[in-house]
Amino acid sequence: MPKDKTVFVCSSCGYESPKWMGKCPSCNEWNTFYEEKLVKSSGTKYEKKKEVVPMVLNELEGKEVVRTSTRIF
Repeated sequence: MPKDKTVFVCSSCGYESPKWMGKCPSCNEWNTFYEEKLVKSSGTKYEKKKEVVPMVLNELEGKEVVRTSTRIF
């Protein structure tokens, strides 16, 4: 089974690189790269698996969860 192909994308400017970089050469931001898997579509062409859609933090709704006490302070 062939290895999945991945590409690293800068979350600030969208620059793509085959390997992870600490600093984006396009926008000069540090630690903005995230890994995105590529899936093979028809033929030998690879496409991005998922598009990342940013959300405004004010639009997110919090959910009530039950917290477990660890007794660590």
